[in-house]
Amino acid sequence: MSVISLVNLHYQIDGQVILTDLNLEFKKGETFVIMGPSGCGKSTLLRLIMGLVKPTAGWIEIDGVNTSILSKKDWQVLRRKMGMVFQSAALFDSMTVFDNIAFGLRREKMSEPLIKNRVLEVLSIVGLDHSVADKMPADLSGGMKKRTAIARAIAFEPPILLYDEPTTGLDPIIADTINDLICELQDRLEITSIVVTHDIISALKVADRVGLLYETDLVEVKERADLKQAEHPLMKEFLKNFKSAI
Repeated sequence: MSVISLVNLHYQIDGQVILTDLNLEFKKGETFVIMGPSGCGKSTLLRLIMGLVKPTAGWIEIDGVNTSILSKKDWQVLRRKMGMVFQSAALFDSMTVFDNIAFGLRREKMSEPLIKNRVLEVLSIVGLDHSVADKMPADLSGGMKKRTAIARAIAFEPPILLYDEPTTGLDPIIADTINDLICELQDRLEITSIVVTHDIISALKVADRVGLLYETDLVEVKERADLKQAEHPLMKEFLKNFKSAI
């Protein structure tokens, strides 16, 4: 069963074609990794799925709904089904960890006792001690910032989670703990995850399927177990130093 479908999706800006005629279904409960070189449109695809930019042609379906016909208000409702983890964590520097996670919940006018319970709950889910709640982002390590960003993204219990380069800027050991967390959240929360990354180690650890985005097109999609049969030269190049892990 597909949760998100890309249908003849095309996007260009200022005459530059970014994505061309993408057709793909993201399955319920899977982790789909989108790989590709820098500047190929991976992050743009996430922005399209979130409705932050509109396709030039084609459309995106989410839970069977053609999002091209949605109003701004409809999009606000639909986005509650999606949590976004930004590449830089994108925490509010002037807010504590608690207030960062509570930000969206307060906008929905949830009561403060319920907010407190939910913030502490998601801190535990992402492996952070409750004492972290009073810290400012500047006092956090890179890994803690990323976990806080994930906690904020799952606070609404969204069935869809989008990650933009979740391990960028982290040392290998910390990056691996974030990969573990992505896997744990999929199992624990039964969410559909879309992960944009150029980190092949991360891709091999978290993916159920891998798609290669190259020169505006999705040139190859493989099940994780079938990556040894990858055909596209760039996919082979990504994988060549990791044959033992495939």
